[in-house]
Amino acid sequence: MTASPETSTFPSQIGQRLLESMVRIRLVEEAIATGYAEQQMRCPVHLSIGQEGVAAGVGAALRPDDQVMSGHRSHAHYLAKGGDLNAMIAEIYGKETGCCRGRGGSMHLVDLKAGFVGAVPIVGSTIPIAVGLSFADKQLKRDRVTVAFLGEAATEEGVFHESVNFAALHQLPVIFLCENNLYSVYSPLSVRQPAGQAVYKTAAGHGIRAEQADGNDAVAVYSLMCDAVRQARSGSGPVFLEFMTYRWREHCGPAFDNHIGYRTEAEYLTWRERDPVEALERRLRAEGCFDEAALVDFKRRTSAEINGAFSAAKQAPFPDAAGLMDHLYA
Repeated sequence: MTASPETSTFPSQIGQRLLESMVRIRLVEEAIATGYAEQQMRCPVHLSIGQEGVAAGVGAALRPDDQVMSGHRSHAHYLAKGGDLNAMIAEIYGKETGCCRGRGGSMHLVDLKAGFVGAVPIVGSTIPIAVGLSFADKQLKRDRVTVAFLGEAATEEGVFHESVNFAALHQLPVIFLCENNLYSVYSPLSVRQPAGQAVYKTAAGHGIRAEQADGNDAVAVYSLMCDAVRQARSGSGPVFLEFMTYRWREHCGPAFDNHIGYRTEAEYLTWRERDPVEALERRLRAEGCFDEAALVDFKRRTSAEINGAFSAAKQAPFPDAAGLMDHLYA
């Protein structure tokens, strides 16, 4: 069934934390989009602007020792889990100080100290890895939850069904976290899946709990995620959560692409009105717990942090050619 979590009241500190997390993600990605034209970031970038509510809500519901795997659109997930910003920006610039020593780029982020185990761009590829991590935790009796971020297109891959089946069979502490932004690159759901087939119902067919909610409501994401984490951590098996959301910018790159015909400007504007950042700010104001001065100060400090990260990345060295073969298995 589609979830309708009770979120009419919530602690003001949680609301402020969610808002700050989304604002930080957006400021970072807007800085990437602005700086990309300088042609110093030579890797592709997949931005999550417009989708920040999912990452913020999930990150706030997890413990530092819980684990996350992600795919090609991973900046927001990395940041919401506590990934190091300096290492992320340096990686996008291909520098030795990057989280993969400049060898991976935007789509291969990792921060093991923050529990962000990795991101891989091949669609669906990190799902079985996340299941393997959760299987190891169960075998070793470690009190930890693993989250596998995926897009709705990944549910069309065979490995998704194999992984969910295995997780259900062994009652693993894993959460399959689907961000449904309606498109796989330029292909809408209508050309990929039968009409009326909800993604979360496909997952439910494997015998696991599966729910759908508004991904642009960060409080709803947080509430539902907290409940899913409790279930997974208690040993009651995996959960599939589908959050409906929408990316504002092009599939890959810093620009807007509504003019090329796969989606309309009207559709974009409809989703733009559902901006998760503005929605939470309005809610906090309505409930009398919005601190405008605190948010202004947070934006000032965050902008300084971002500027520092970009400056450090630009000044950092590129990897030495002598290390080209380091960390290769063959």
